[in-house]
Amino acid sequence: MKLRRALEGDAEACVDILRAWIEETPWMPLLHSRGSMLSFWRDRLANVEGYVCESDRITGFAVRDGKYVTALFVASDARRMGIGSRLLEAVADKRDTHLWTFQANETARAFYRANGFQELSRTSGDNEEKLADVLLFRPRSA
Repeated sequence: MKLRRALEGDAEACVDILRAWIEETPWMPLLHSRGSMLSFWRDRLANVEGYVCESDRITGFAVRDGKYVTALFVASDARRMGIGSRLLEAVADKRDTHLWTFQANETARAFYRANGFQELSRTSGDNEEKLADVLLFRPRSA
């Protein structure tokens, strides 16, 4: 398994991972068609810092935009293998890092706590999904 910079052409695999997560998460609404998600992620991967983890296929991806990690997803059959930690280090290493996660996403919140993030604030859902979320922060690592 290797990490590399994400390319615009990786959007399809990234969308597949993201949509699978949405479909397996009962509280997460599916707001966009596959086509609109592909268009969004092609543009996103072409214009921000992103990484994918791949072996025989892409098994996870992470994106950073400025000081924020805006996405970190791992395929369900590749979780708990260290992929999320490697992706997080790629997008957060040696930099102050902020990210948002949903309050209902206990697994992600535990993962981020274990990786040195602390809660800064909460909202009651002033996001596209209208779900309560948490702003987390980790200072640059040495």
